[in-house]
Amino acid sequence: MSTLFSIFVTVITLGTILGCFLLLIWCRKDKMGVEEGQSMGHSFDGIEELNNPLPKWWTYMFLFFIVTGLIYLIAFPGLGNFKGLLGWQSSNQDVRSLAESKAATESAKAEGRAVEYDREVAKADEIYGAKFRELTYEADGKTYKEITEIAKDPEALKVGQRLFLQNCSQCHGSDARGGRGFPNLTDSEWLWGGEPAQIKTTIMDGRQGIMAAWGEILGKDGVQEVASYVLSLSGRTVNLVEAKKGEARFVICAACHGADGKGNVALGAPDLTNNIWLYGGSREAVVQTITHGRHGVMPAWKDILGEDKVHLLASYVYSLSHQQSAK
Repeated sequence: MSTLFSIFVTVITLGTILGCFLLLIWCRKDKMGVEEGQSMGHSFDGIEELNNPLPKWWTYMFLFFIVTGLIYLIAFPGLGNFKGLLGWQSSNQDVRSLAESKAATESAKAEGRAVEYDREVAKADEIYGAKFRELTYEADGKTYKEITEIAKDPEALKVGQRLFLQNCSQCHGSDARGGRGFPNLTDSEWLWGGEPAQIKTTIMDGRQGIMAAWGEILGKDGVQEVASYVLSLSGRTVNLVEAKKGEARFVICAACHGADGKGNVALGAPDLTNNIWLYGGSREAVVQTITHGRHGVMPAWKDILGEDKVHLLASYVYSLSHQQSAK
């Protein structure tokens, strides 16, 4: 935080504690002009108000919490930019990338600073890392089990499902059926291939699916003609004359989608003949895709999860579209 805001927070915090202390002192002084223990002249429903001091136990408790509050603020972060004498912090602040996060973690270790998040991650890896290895490795502890084999292990699939819900469901949905712009992982259609090794590579290294924008090159009429031809590939009813013209223009699309429009997993180019549409299959959506292009990004997870977890996660994803073979 800025220096000005840090000063503001510090003043407000210490001022509040000081105010509580002064209020306690003020309340301990008798200002009523009536002898201690005597009636204040007020009664209600048989209950009479007496001039009694604050209970000692309550006063001491109040003082105890004031003192412990000050000790906490000295030991831990809490007063603006002051880091605390113990060097403790909840997490590495102001990191904007995974690389910066790793660098900050290493720096904290070298300087002996206690970063709670790093400690919890290390503890989790220590406790659960062995379980991940047990589920993913052969008995020799060096060779990964086949993904198809892990996909038949109910316990491994439960762990893989938790990994999926924690890291993948935000895009693909908790049921893995995806949504507009996010692939359905439960069917047999795969942009980059549905073989075990291909799925693992996708999760490990991520993918970038780029569909070029053709609006300026084709022109408005050309886009409509190509859209008609593309829709006809999946059996949709279109203007046949327009589709015929679009077929001639489709040559610019064939480089990725193939001359028959069945796509290319090496390029992540979708099959245009199966009536499955990542960004919507209405004519309007197809026209928009051809005109403006698309850019889909699947992030790489190898540096975030590590290969053991990715191998387990790939097995779960594989099982979603191979449920019969996984039983």
